[in-house]
This record gives sequence, C-alpha cells and structure tokens, in this order.
Amino acid sequence: MLKPWTVVLSGAVLAGCTGIPDGTQPVTNFELNRYLGQWYEIARLDHSFEEGLDCVTASYSLRDDGGVKVINRGYNLEEKAWDEAEGRAYFIDDETVGRLKVSFFGPFYGGYNVLELDDDYQWALVAGPNRDYLWILARTPTLESDVENLLRQRAAELDFATDELIDVKQGEACPPNV
Repeated sequence: MLKPWTVVLSGAVLAGCTGIPDGTQPVTNFELNRYLGQWYEIARLDHSFEEGLDCVTASYSLRDDGGVKVINRGYNLEEKAWDEAEGRAYFIDDETVGRLKVSFFGPFYGGYNVLELDDDYQWALVAGPNRDYLWILARTPTLESDVENLLRQRAAELDFATDELIDVKQGEACPPNV
C-alpha cells in the first residue's frame, strides 16, 4: 500500500519536474560518496507529503545501477506512527555538481538541488525544482544556531519564504528509530 505522502509527493514531482529555482546555482566540486549517509531535517518549507511529521531523516546509499537509494522517514508525534518513503536519485548532468533528479513513484522525477554545503559535509541547504521546496539538513539532530541562521539568511537572499520555514523536532522528542 502506498503511503499517503508518497502519493502526494509524486504529484508534486509531476508538477515540478527536474528544474532548479531561477537565480540559484547548485554547488560544484560535489562528492557523492561524502554526501551519502544519514541527514536530519532541521527545517523545511511544509508540504502535504511531510505534514505532521517530525524526527525526519533522509538516508542516502549507492544503488547497484549507479544511482542513489533514498529513504525518507518521519514520525507523527500525534499519531505515534512512523512514515517512510523509498526513492531513487540520479545526477542530471555532471556528477561533480550537486544537482540530481529524485523519484519516489514510477518514472516521474523532481529536482534535488544542493545550493549550499559546508566543506566537511555536515550541513546542507537543499531546494526542489522551485521555491516551494526547501530543506535545511544536518548530520546531527541539532545544528548550531549561528550556522542555521546563516543558512536561513542565505535562503532569504535566494528569495525563499524563510518566514514559512517549519522547525522540525529531533532528538529527545523522537522515539527510537526502529
């Protein structure tokens, strides 16, 4: 049975395609192997496919076909239930550019654009195909406030609606990830 957020995400992907928001640039000198692993969602622009979810993580690993396996997982604190979606991602062009296409349903892909990434691959600012999709990600459940503020400021400079960002609960608010 398809998870409700997977179905909605698929609709968003259909509408959004693999674009990148006008006036933004993906990072260069991107190294996929350093990006792989688990990321915690610190903040996001809300969407129906993540509505009510906290404790959100994204885990990336290599696929046999050279692509990236994507596991997005979140917990609904009110319903006390995990929700998970599995997808796949592939580079759009050059593998040294942080610009991929991701799919959670069939042959339909949406843009996954890494707009900011620190040298140690500990935090990232990621956008979808347009300014309706934005995530602040970190390797740990919390992010230093000065770093988070820097990413929010950068997103505002890129004309994202940072006043609409939702802080995602992580850490002690979350049950064990089973």
